Amino acid sequence: MSYEIAAEAADFIGSKYTRKIKTAIVLGSGLGAFADHLSDAVRLPYDQIPGFARSTVEGHAGQLVLGEIDGIAVAVQQGRFHYYEGYDMEQVMLPVRAFGIMGIKNLILTNAAGSLNSDMIPGSLMMITDHVNCLGVNPLRGPNDDRFGPRFPDMSEVYDREFHQIAAEEADAIAHERFEKGRDEVLTDFLNRGVYCALSGPTYETPAEIRMYRQLGADAVGMSTVPEAIAARHLGMRVLGISCITNLAAGMSDEPINHEEVMETGARVAEVFEELLKRIISRMN
Repeated sequence: MSYEIAAEAADFIGSKYTRKIKTAIVLGSGLGAFADHLSDAVRLPYDQIPGFARSTVEGHAGQLVLGEIDGIAVAVQQGRFHYYEGYDMEQVMLPVRAFGIMGIKNLILTNAAGSLNSDMIPGSLMMITDHVNCLGVNPLRGPNDDRFGPRFPDMSEVYDREFHQIAAEEADAIAHERFEKGRDEVLTDFLNRGVYCALSGPTYETPAEIRMYRQLGADAVGMSTVPEAIAARHLGMRVLGISCITNLAAGMSDEPINHEEVMETGARVAEVFEELLKRIISRMN
């Protein structure tokens, strides 16, 4: 997909919302409610934006929401496109590339993920410190357009360390405040740190595969995020990744895995997740 198509999408989005946006957020399965709280919001269904694909997965509303959180203008993808839906990597990367052309500097990527780490239970969050790409393809494969970024982009620090510090501090503050109010159902370590492994899907993993990914150093598995993170770093954007741990991965418990569980867990942690995002955004700008 050419630079011109991404630029056309950027121009269209910019024509619908004139405020300068510094931060974009991509909301994963079960986490879309955050976009409903933006003030003075402009909602653009994906089928209205040049080049954008349709989101076909339950829990992904399929629209870009432009608006304000506490007076800060943001662009929020309420749902994303996945490789497993049949889209190619150029389509998966298009929204991020449009954001980069718009001059957006910060990208927050969220997802629903399965835990490979017994210390990370469903309902907790994981700050992504690094990733393992097991999708079977690099999204930048093919001819390189230098207007997006260099042929061989550095990936030694995909996820921004300063953003990690901000997220950790705000998570600690939220946990302390909720404890003081007697809401001790939120643990003081609800925001963990770990490595995210991206898989092509759409099947969930087998127990044998999960054992292999644990040996590779993964703490959580999912079917998204990494192509967007790579595209963002190619553009020179700063990235923060947060996984909502919605289930234990195959073989970690006797319970079968299903998408309904993912959605239910996302809804259960929505309040604290949204509060954390608001605080992080306020300090990014």
